[in-house]
Amino acid sequence: MSKPVTIRVPEELHALLQQRAESEGTTVTALITEAARNAVRDPRLESAADVFRAFVADQADAFDAAFPDDAPARLDASRVA
Repeated sequence: MSKPVTIRVPEELHALLQQRAESEGTTVTALITEAARNAVRDPRLESAADVFRAFVADQADAFDAAFPDDAPARLDASRVA
C-alpha cells in the first residue's frame, strides 16, 4: 500500500519533471518515487555495485574465454546464443 505525500516544487521544476516523465513514458509520481528510493538507498550498495562492475570489466576476457557461447559477440539482439 502506498501513502500520499504532498510536496511543493517550483513551477519550472514541475515543468521539467513533466517533460521527463513524458519522454520516458512514465509519471511525475514515478520519477519522484524513484528519486526518494535513491535518497534512502544504502550507499554501501552503490559502492559494492561499482566494485562488481570493475571486476567484471577487468575479467571480461576471462569470462569470454570460459563461456564462449555467451560472449557478447555471439549473442543476437534478443540476447540468445
